[in-house]
Amino acid sequence: MATDKQRGDEEDASRVALLHADVRKEERQVAAVGTGDLGRRVWEESRKLWVIVAPAIFSRVVTYSMNVITQAFAGHLGDLELAAISIANTVVVGFNFGLMLGMASALETLCGQAFGARKFHMMGVYMQRSWLVLLMCAVVLLPMYFFAEEVLLLTGQPPELSAMAGRVSVWFIPLHLSFAFLFPLQRFLQCQMKNMVNAVVSAAALAIHVLVSWLFVARFRFGLVGIALTLNFSWWATAAMLFAYVSCGGCPETWHGFSVEAFAGMWEFVKLSSASGVMLCLENWYYRILILLTGNLKNAAIAVDALSICMTINGWEMMIPLAFFAGTGVRVANELGAGNGRAARFATIVSSVTSLVIGLFFWVLIMGLHDKFAFIFTSSSVVLDAVDHLSVLLAFTVLLNSIQPVLSGVAVGSGWQSMVAYVNIGCYYLIGIPLGILLGWLFNLGVLGIWAGMIGGTAVQTLILAIITVRCDWEKEAIIASTRMDKLSQVR
Repeated sequence: MATDKQRGDEEDASRVALLHADVRKEERQVAAVGTGDLGRRVWEESRKLWVIVAPAIFSRVVTYSMNVITQAFAGHLGDLELAAISIANTVVVGFNFGLMLGMASALETLCGQAFGARKFHMMGVYMQRSWLVLLMCAVVLLPMYFFAEEVLLLTGQPPELSAMAGRVSVWFIPLHLSFAFLFPLQRFLQCQMKNMVNAVVSAAALAIHVLVSWLFVARFRFGLVGIALTLNFSWWATAAMLFAYVSCGGCPETWHGFSVEAFAGMWEFVKLSSASGVMLCLENWYYRILILLTGNLKNAAIAVDALSICMTINGWEMMIPLAFFAGTGVRVANELGAGNGRAARFATIVSSVTSLVIGLFFWVLIMGLHDKFAFIFTSSSVVLDAVDHLSVLLAFTVLLNSIQPVLSGVAVGSGWQSMVAYVNIGCYYLIGIPLGILLGWLFNLGVLGIWAGMIGGTAVQTLILAIITVRCDWEKEAIIASTRMDKLSQVR
């Protein structure tokens, strides 16, 4: 019996040893396949990323172009009219645009994670909650439009300009209210990979905008009111087309009509939306402050002209990193919602490297054409020289902006908005702006010093976000995403 028992133990030990050997062999095969298959994984992730990024770039360029077209029509009315539209768009509408766009980005976290977790019915509920929250925010912000003249006078704008901008700001209220409806729709579609819908509707909206602008301004001569009406009409037309697509069967899995569930879990939703709004509007306002600071320099006319040219170039190129911001946020949220922490990490790496390569290309382009690209906007030798001096800062701003939005996208996809809001306050407003003022005025470097200081703030913020991302426990983030989904899915 003992001999049989020993023989059985030996056979068991042998089987265990063989089992361990098979496991080790399988692990080596998996490792080998993983190493050899890296190119395919990068290709697959890049394909998923560009499905989001390519239409997002197009949509953002179209939206940017609508504002350029509006300013072009305003410019034919007169210098004061152009200045009034520009200042109303930048200060009044721009302030609210940045805040509400940021608040809508909470949907990139929630809808992205719900899509990854295959909780499709909750995506429509989240969008309705976002409508409610953004509509309440829009109503709270309405006094800024009614008292725009007083606000502009406080910022040091001339009385005549402030009065005209104040009058036209009231006509922008329908545009302001459209943000509450349109932004959630765009993110709702984006998170379920229906990005071509956003792109096609944006193209249609641009065509409508050109036609309506010509009718209201050139044909019917409605003046500044006509210009405001064109933007109102175009933005609401965009929202109507997207809602028609969603409600008429375009999203059968994610839109089941209006639901009372939209009123449940509102406090958690408000907190995330508020954190998202603060996080992104702090970034949106940062470089607007650069222009305001430059306007207070002595003999600022040339500096403002040169800086405006650089900011226009930066604005066009920025559409690419902002598209990567959207793509990264969706991809990270999708993978975390599906419980794939490692896949979220891989998506972050692929997106960061891709955006950085594009940023390096534009960095080389600007450095190579540093004394030529301003000819697109001006023939003044003084302004051309000023732009030439600022071109190095423009190049490094473009390079930094190729990484910073991607890391912000990771934060949105992971739901880190509250933490990043504090990082932005510290880096932008406690480091960047004071450093810019110090270099610009105390060291007499003018706009060069102001911009350099603010780039320093962006660099510190990018470094902190990079450290947070590298040290992230992705598996833990996947668990947090699952917990968040459960909490927000509860009906109270």
